[in-house]
Amino acid sequence: MESLKKVMRIGVSGQMHGVMFWKTNQGCHWINSGNLRVFEPRDTSYLITWEDGRCTMDFLASLPQPQSHLSLATGFGCATIFWYLRNRPDFLDSYDAAGTIQDYVVAMLCGLQRPQMSVHNAASWGYFNTRSKKWNIDILRGSGFPVFLLPDVVNAGCIAGKASYEWCGIRQGTEVGVALGDFQCSVYSSSTESTDAVLNISTSAQLTFSMPEGFQPEDSPDPAEPVAYFPYFSDHYLAVAASLNGGNVLASFITMLSDWIAELGLDIPVSTLYTRVITAGLSQHETHLTIHPTLFGERHIPDMLASVSNITAAGLSLGHVTRALCQGIVQNLHSMLPSSRLQQSGVKRLIGSGSALSRNEVLRQEVEKIFPFSIVYGKDTDSALGAAMAMVKQW
Repeated sequence: MESLKKVMRIGVSGQMHGVMFWKTNQGCHWINSGNLRVFEPRDTSYLITWEDGRCTMDFLASLPQPQSHLSLATGFGCATIFWYLRNRPDFLDSYDAAGTIQDYVVAMLCGLQRPQMSVHNAASWGYFNTRSKKWNIDILRGSGFPVFLLPDVVNAGCIAGKASYEWCGIRQGTEVGVALGDFQCSVYSSSTESTDAVLNISTSAQLTFSMPEGFQPEDSPDPAEPVAYFPYFSDHYLAVAASLNGGNVLASFITMLSDWIAELGLDIPVSTLYTRVITAGLSQHETHLTIHPTLFGERHIPDMLASVSNITAAGLSLGHVTRALCQGIVQNLHSMLPSSRLQQSGVKRLIGSGSALSRNEVLRQEVEKIFPFSIVYGKDTDSALGAAMAMVKQW
């Protein structure tokens, strides 16, 4: 508690793309919880995350073309709002503010009348031009989009306001930074050199490196290009291969095994199952079994499905399957951003981060097989650390 009283600035980061809605001045209420002052949500929607799949390819094709270098995809905030506009307009009538969940937290902490959003999160919503740092207002308004829901956009690293109350032991009046993207913060806390690339495997998976100063992406995207350019700090960009398939694929595999075991009338805790699966994978150093693990498709190939090939009677053990699955996750990311392109861009070291990577030695072994770089592993709390570091530097 004494340490929290010394906090000078609060940095906030969270998963990008998602959206939640609330009523201005009614989004939360402050309560005492034990000896702490906290807020609880009130008059808010549930969170619609980046994993939401309601926007089909046909629906996305029916939307106006964004003036942005980033392609639009299901799970992006503006696409989700368009879906509600066309399918459940009455839902939107209940709210007058929207943002990512981390924007909501900052707005509640500071008592903001209008939410503020960093360029990180704005770009992740779609219909945002990173050069002008403005929403595509005319395009959106022309399609009846409720533009009043769009937050005010500021540079990453700016101060959004001050804590309107004491919060969890942090004093009232403490400065709060505008919410940042979890991915950018993870990179910021991990990478120390311009020649570093960062490989993150958590729920999904990303491989990225920093573009040189002055780089500007093309005005319009190539929908089939697996590498996108995310805004970073100080008008820099990150080249990013952002796969939808990472730790979530492993989690689906564990769920499948758990369901099979339950159907057989047995009971093994999921935590035990995870440990045994990884142990089995470590016992099988090589496999000819091939798994393409794209259970959730990819943004540049949305209709891609997962598949298994090279199946033999000798390759059906748990160890073979686990090894092939981990190998497939890493190879899929490598196919999106190959080592050759990293080397051409001057990358000399790979920083590994993310909860799935830090907890799974089989994944780490596959990373070391596929990428010809010196590899250093970070922690699975890099995003929170990066947000704090960004607030210390304050761009």
